[in-house]
Amino acid sequence: MENRLATKFRNVGQYGIFLAFALICLGLALSTPKFFTLSNLMIIGTQVSINALLAFGVTFVIITGGIDLSLGSMVAVAGVLTATFAHPDTYPVIVPIFAGLAGGLILGAFNGLVITKSKVPPFIVTLGTMTIGRGLALILSKGRPISNLSDTFNFIGGGTIFGIPFPIVILILAFIGCSVILNKTILGRYMYAVGGNEPAARASGIRVNRVKMWVYTICGLLSAMGGILLTSRITTGQPNAGAGFELDAIAAAIIGGTSTSGGTGTMTGTLIGALLIGVISNSLDLLNVTSYYQQVVMGAIIIGAVVLDSMGKEKGV
Repeated sequence: MENRLATKFRNVGQYGIFLAFALICLGLALSTPKFFTLSNLMIIGTQVSINALLAFGVTFVIITGGIDLSLGSMVAVAGVLTATFAHPDTYPVIVPIFAGLAGGLILGAFNGLVITKSKVPPFIVTLGTMTIGRGLALILSKGRPISNLSDTFNFIGGGTIFGIPFPIVILILAFIGCSVILNKTILGRYMYAVGGNEPAARASGIRVNRVKMWVYTICGLLSAMGGILLTSRITTGQPNAGAGFELDAIAAAIIGGTSTSGGTGTMTGTLIGALLIGVISNSLDLLNVTSYYQQVVMGAIIIGAVVLDSMGKEKGV
């Protein structure tokens, strides 16, 4: 009996999110004909792209048993830095992109360094970095939006390639890259080992601090990519951009099956989680339902995902 229960919970954890996503999409297709149109699917993909990039990064972090609350602030810092160098007839487009990525990379590395050297819980460290990052974005922009960006830079968030919005192309490439890191590299295997049992990972010779440094740095880099994409889409560097983005990203990872206690998670699950959030948001718009209900629905889904995760662990999954 116990083994059967464990198997059921394992199956729910592995396939429940895919089934839920398929059922929701089917229900929406039947309730509103606009949902499965090509234009609407492209809109969903474009809207999801930023949250998915952040969710990929935080998935790495959560798998190792950590958390990162500074994602939204890193989006703002990267966006402001990018916009500063993205004015027409100033620098090649690679310069603002590099500036934004460097900002996210530095803040992510800062998180990893403080967490590994001070042994302060990641929740506290990244909470502090969240405030620092928001302040830096306001300082760099002098509290004002930075506009007048070049058409070449704006193509990143608003252009298309063979009819496919460029943000979706970036999303696909990021998904492939993150999946390779997690499933095909030594670093990925070390992430699972650290999150599953950190003392055992140390005893086996894994350099846990180095793994965590890599994880938080990659997370910062992906957050910066999200910030660059957002800045290009809205054609403005906003110092207040990204507020609350960390919650959506963490929600996507958890809904997608990443365990809050570490050691479990997949990029495919996180992508489905991000798409599920995007589909729910889009469907509320199509059905003319006030957006306030979205927060209620997402909160309930997150709680359900965490409850299933904890029940699975109690059954020995």
